[in-house]
Amino acid sequence: MPDFTHLHVHTQYSILDGASDINVLMKKAQEYGMKSIAITDHGNMFGVFEFVKAAKQLKNPIKPIIGCEMYVADGSRFEKKGREDRSGYHLILLAKNYNGYKNLSKLCSLGFAKDAFYYTPRIDKELLSQYSEGLIASSACLGGEIPWLILHQGEKQAEQALKEYYEIFKEDFYLEIMDHGLPEQKEVNKIIIKFASKYNIKLIATNDAHFVNADDAKSHDILVCLNTGKNYDDPNRMKYTGNEYLRSPEEMAKLFAHCPEALINTQEISEKIEYFNLEQDVILPSFPLPDNFSDENDFLKHLTYKGAEKVYPQMTEKIKSRLDLELEVIKNKEFAGYFLIVQDYINEAKKMDVAVGPGRGSAAGSAVAFCIGITGIDPIKYNLLFERFLNPERKSMPDIDVDFDDDGREKVKEYVVKKYGTEKVAQIITFGTMAAKSAIRDVARVLKLPLSEADRLAKLVPNDPNMTLKKAFAEVPELREAKEKGNPLVKDTLAFAEKLEGSIRHTGVHACGVIIGKNNLMEHLPLSTAKDADLMVTQYEGKHVEYVGMLKMDFLGLKTLSIIKDAIENIELRHGFKIDIDSIPLDDELTYKLYQRGDTIGTFQFESEGMRTYLRDLKPTDIEDLIAMNALYRPGPMDYIPLFINRKQGKEKIEYPHPLLEEILKPTYGIMVYQEQIMLTAQIMAGYTLGAADVLRKAMGKKMTDVMEKEKVKFVEGAQKKGIEKENAEDVFSVMEKFALYGF
Repeated sequence: MPDFTHLHVHTQYSILDGASDINVLMKKAQEYGMKSIAITDHGNMFGVFEFVKAAKQLKNPIKPIIGCEMYVADGSRFEKKGREDRSGYHLILLAKNYNGYKNLSKLCSLGFAKDAFYYTPRIDKELLSQYSEGLIASSACLGGEIPWLILHQGEKQAEQALKEYYEIFKEDFYLEIMDHGLPEQKEVNKIIIKFASKYNIKLIATNDAHFVNADDAKSHDILVCLNTGKNYDDPNRMKYTGNEYLRSPEEMAKLFAHCPEALINTQEISEKIEYFNLEQDVILPSFPLPDNFSDENDFLKHLTYKGAEKVYPQMTEKIKSRLDLELEVIKNKEFAGYFLIVQDYINEAKKMDVAVGPGRGSAAGSAVAFCIGITGIDPIKYNLLFERFLNPERKSMPDIDVDFDDDGREKVKEYVVKKYGTEKVAQIITFGTMAAKSAIRDVARVLKLPLSEADRLAKLVPNDPNMTLKKAFAEVPELREAKEKGNPLVKDTLAFAEKLEGSIRHTGVHACGVIIGKNNLMEHLPLSTAKDADLMVTQYEGKHVEYVGMLKMDFLGLKTLSIIKDAIENIELRHGFKIDIDSIPLDDELTYKLYQRGDTIGTFQFESEGMRTYLRDLKPTDIEDLIAMNALYRPGPMDYIPLFINRKQGKEKIEYPHPLLEEILKPTYGIMVYQEQIMLTAQIMAGYTLGAADVLRKAMGKKMTDVMEKEKVKFVEGAQKKGIEKENAEDVFSVMEKFALYGF
């Protein structure tokens, strides 16, 4: 098999132009026995992290080559000459090393800048000169500057462009030839080969792959029709040849038998590419300290104990020990700056009269967060565990999600941008994909299936967000019959809809995700823009942003907070006094009578008909009952609500898995409802530290079988050391396993 590397490859992140699923692409490359492959999507690096990850996960890992097909402006990127100049010339850039990756990220980000973007993200030769280090360039397809000039202005102008690129990239500039059977390509290839000889510049053969297999050509064609708004039978639509698939090395060798060095040189480029890791340790932003403090940890401790005077007026040794323990963990993990940033924008929000939620998620387990105003819930009073939020025994990131009222969220974002600078703050991209119903409608439109028939077929797909067409065909006989026995147009529509389902349709902006960097974010990851965002937007989605060292913060807009805020303002207007919501007692008898009657419409988490029915049966009498019902009312634990109610009402005896667990399970009538109870069970019965108990909790919740087997042995042995019989310990472990799957 000839050695060959594909260096010009588009994935589905060349949105509505590339049809290659990254995992399918990688498997095909492995099937061909290829040792490396590049990603070069149009003007973006959206798929780079997924591409690198997929390459690593193969049985025989392939070297991933990170690249991009850039758009280079004709002249300055600041000039916008008219529609004829709207896209720019194509240029392939590949990162040789991590420094090259950073420069590619910067170029890719700068192309999206407002003064450069013109229909597409554009750069120019000034930027290329500035950020060329660590990059390999090639002349691209017929849309590249050199091929375009050959066809439209002549060899002299093309040679001038060649000299300019060579001046920038030197021996890392290559001339690209490809052959899809187009007469223009053959004409250009002859001149390119001549230039290579004349200027001693090396050739590479590429295939500008836009889909994986040859039989994906029509699917790809339909995708392009969606992009251009054309019907499939439109004779004037944009068309590909059908040869833009991931050709095998043998096919490429046959196609370029007249120029074998162009194949060999793809391997030369592959060998120039260094392995480097995109995953980075967290790069935490810095918090600007007051003049009398020089250390973030000292300032955090100062704020913590200052806040503790208010929330813990009677400071006990237990509280002090808890605060000192948390501060030590935060210091060791170097997260003080993060806590300071979050408390700063939360407290500023309160000053701006923005309603802020009392706490969401595991951050409510931090007493430090409570003292400095991040949360409004006393974790010591409610037996919430810091280790579930920030485990001292394992590498974990803090995750503090904050609720603001709908209008106030934007005010807080504006404050953060003003304080840290637009270059350090970005929102997070999302990718919208073709779901089952929309895939049918999209393909039907391109193939001109009547709208009424397309609508009928789409409505046959069950209304389940996780539904796929494959599942729908299996579950809905009428839909399956249409696929197998319908008229040719219906069969084609459903077949191609199934092929294109899951394809990326558009980009969006995460509703609440924001990242704040220590310095200019372009130093760490590529950025882009979005229609609905004033800020720059990451080119990597949320689940990948943290892997490259960025810390995601969630600014959530909660309608309930807006309603509460409006209610407080209206009460003040009508009755002349302002309610302090934090001073409302949690043991008000009349309030519990409302809950006992199920009069909770408009109450967050308690307004569904099912919940109201259970409340009437439960007849809650304290806040612990309401907390437990909120946790139980979800798929899985809902099965235990009748038992919970019966035990509360004294209709069934309260039993505990072991007498040692009575104290922690008493508020929930012997039932494990919260994950904290699972952690405390491991601590009390088997001598686990809370950090180790958190590892156990996660392993149980995610059904990590290999970890669970070891943990079971550890738990049982630990329990036996405390005088607990093996059989009893195993029974308790089984109870924990069952509840950990859904514990709140």
